[in-house]
Amino acid sequence: MSSPRSEGARADDAHRAGPDPVEHVRPRRWWTGPLDVEQLAWSSVQRARDAAAEIAAARGVDLDLDTTPELVAASFAAIDHLRIDGRAPQPWGEFSGFVAARDGWVRLHGNYPHHAAVLREVLGVDDRSGLEREIGRRDAAEVEARISTAGGIAVAVRTEEQWRRHPHAVATAEEPWSRVEDRGERSALSAVEHAGGDTECGPLPLVGVRVLDLTRVIAGPTCTQLLACLGADVLRIDPPHRPEILDQHLSTGMGKRSTVLDLRRHEDADRVRALAGQADVILDGYRPGALERLGFGVTDLEQLAPQAVIVSLSAWGEHGPWGQRAGFDSIVQAATGVAVRCGTDEHPGALPVQALDHATGHLLAAHVLEALARGRAVTVRANLLGAARTLLDLPAPTGDLAALEVPRRRVSSEAGVLEAVPPPLTLDGRTLEQDVGQYGAGRAEWIA
Repeated sequence: MSSPRSEGARADDAHRAGPDPVEHVRPRRWWTGPLDVEQLAWSSVQRARDAAAEIAAARGVDLDLDTTPELVAASFAAIDHLRIDGRAPQPWGEFSGFVAARDGWVRLHGNYPHHAAVLREVLGVDDRSGLEREIGRRDAAEVEARISTAGGIAVAVRTEEQWRRHPHAVATAEEPWSRVEDRGERSALSAVEHAGGDTECGPLPLVGVRVLDLTRVIAGPTCTQLLACLGADVLRIDPPHRPEILDQHLSTGMGKRSTVLDLRRHEDADRVRALAGQADVILDGYRPGALERLGFGVTDLEQLAPQAVIVSLSAWGEHGPWGQRAGFDSIVQAATGVAVRCGTDEHPGALPVQALDHATGHLLAAHVLEALARGRAVTVRANLLGAARTLLDLPAPTGDLAALEVPRRRVSSEAGVLEAVPPPLTLDGRTLEQDVGQYGAGRAEWIA
């Protein structure tokens, strides 16, 4: 294996990664709204499909990989279509959503208890009505600043023009949706033998690939769910003090193993370092800097696992005044003008699905699969802000709406029988669904 390359070479490789990967294939319209969400969704899944076919060919696996509009559309709304023993999940917390401020609107994210606690403490409220009353007395920019400074999640709703003038938009204007830094060769994956990874379609193309999943919410877990359903041994690690929301885990947990380790404890951190050193792929979906202070930043991971494909995912990119700020799909929509475009004169709106998350997840999967197929150790950097910028730059959608059926599949989980949408690829015409393992119950070791 060659040694890691110089920073100059890395910058050149990042530049050669090219423009944002959206192909203008004009899929049928599935959703209402002024933005071409279908194009963003379809092109990202097509990119993942082509990359999956490339790794299958590289490992001698003869499979017909494809997708359908029904699968793509349903998978981008996976949590909306999820049923848990017949129960529909409630994806939004009491303190999440749009709230009218004195001079406009803010969008809040309070699904996680620690973020809701910040809203309660800063605003001195106990319920939604109190929240709306207190925010209504303040300017949107003040709410954004106070909540964000305290570690909560809030943004003022801006128009596209207002966002373009924002210091962070100016600082990141040239930053692409994703970029790939090539660090040199990695050991080639061997041909797949007909063994434990076989399905009714034959062997899966990622059998024997180890994926360390340090991501949360939707984008990162969407990527790793696809990798797991293609045969990889995916081990997701969450901190004990900030567990994932169970419904969120059930929505994106097919085929994975899940364990809980505390990187603040020396014993747990050493265990994760050992796992990272043996991994083929490592994904970090925490805000920039969060894992770095624990010794698991991108540079640390590159040293721990020089042959690994390393993914760094953020909401706002890694630079600029918001470079180390946390964020979510809905929050990026509100800040960048998407919410205004999707709303009315009286009220901001939202995309019909969390398209920034899902499209980014599939784009990440494509980069991972391409690197593995080509025998390259790369570092992939992607951000939801780039997805929003790409979507806003697309031409307006055209055509009539098409009625699509929802392809749910029955799988088992700790919470009972799930009716869930599988990842949006098919192998020889069959969908990729797998059972969802128990949250936090997996062994902190590789089985592949």
